Amino acid sequence: MVLDLRKEFFRDTWVEINLDYLYENVTRMKQHLAADTSIIAVVKANAYGHGDLQVAQTALEAGATMLAVAFLDEAVALRKQGLKAPVLVLGATRPEDARIAAELDICLTATSKEWLCEVEHHVTSNSPLSIHVKCDTGMGRIGIRSIEELLEVVEILRDSECFVFNGVFTHYATADELDTQYFKYQLEKFEEMLNSLPVRPPFIHSSNSAASLMHPSSHFNSVRIGIAMYGLTPSLEIKDHLPIPLKQSFSLHCRLVQVKEVEAGEKISYGATYEASDREWIGTLPIGYADGWLRRLQGQEVLIEGRRMPIVGRICMDQCMIRLPHKVEVGTRVTLIGQQLDQSILIDEIAKHLETINYEIPCIISNRVPRVYVRNGKYQSVENNIMSLWK
Repeated sequence: MVLDLRKEFFRDTWVEINLDYLYENVTRMKQHLAADTSIIAVVKANAYGHGDLQVAQTALEAGATMLAVAFLDEAVALRKQGLKAPVLVLGATRPEDARIAAELDICLTATSKEWLCEVEHHVTSNSPLSIHVKCDTGMGRIGIRSIEELLEVVEILRDSECFVFNGVFTHYATADELDTQYFKYQLEKFEEMLNSLPVRPPFIHSSNSAASLMHPSSHFNSVRIGIAMYGLTPSLEIKDHLPIPLKQSFSLHCRLVQVKEVEAGEKISYGATYEASDREWIGTLPIGYADGWLRRLQGQEVLIEGRRMPIVGRICMDQCMIRLPHKVEVGTRVTLIGQQLDQSILIDEIAKHLETINYEIPCIISNRVPRVYVRNGKYQSVENNIMSLWK
């Protein structure tokens, strides 16, 4: 079936997620790792704004064996969509909600002895809860900080029939930096904690995307792949040092909804901050800061007919204006993130304009922008939260 996007949603703004690129990124990462190292695909935050179900399915097809999310709600959502693969909740979960995780075969993270003792009151041996123990080796967020507490937690897990000790992990604060001093400190601390264990669980993981790419000594038997799976570098600092190429899977597009010629001196948008210096052609795009295309992107370039043209005037809640090279037909495709002909605008460029990191950009493009999924080079499906209520 060939999808007609104009029948799938009624606004001319959409995100395209190239699942072929995502599949290739996971495959290349798998080839980069040792044969006995498994991949945990991180699909938290709706897969970094890409779509949790579609990304999860593609990552599993490419060789990932487990999924990871931030909160129990995200794990439950995956189960409700029919995914049966192992799912790990990386963040904190209320003890009283552990029963739900156990019933749905969702693995939770133990962050302290006190948390585990409280959880034991809410689960039973009839439906034991799978646990990964989080060690705080220097990130300073959540987790067990001492060998003494770790051994106490492991003893509880070993002696109780309500739990299955399935994994132990940590997270690095500076794996995406070229200075490795603090990274090595955390790795050594994690190894000390591991060496204290009387028995090691099936899954030991410490590497995020950056460590998976740059530090083979930290791979253990599992790695967590997040930002690299989506084709984005973990940081600009290590971008030129990556051992494998990555393909950005996220792109953002609009179609012109109005085109007009303005005279010299005419003003554009709120505050009248832009004034035409001569006769100019101006196009209007149906995207604005309510979609995550923030006001600070005023002046950012977009692609039309393979040419870079600037956003002029302040970005509105639902619309923004661009200067055109000449009169262009209404309905012409405009690419805000992605490629046209030999020109491209990468997420890294948008992040630089906003003075932030690339992780943030796909996450802030709101769910009122439809996601269109490309697989095998063709439009495969559309995820549209607003239209799903209507249908």
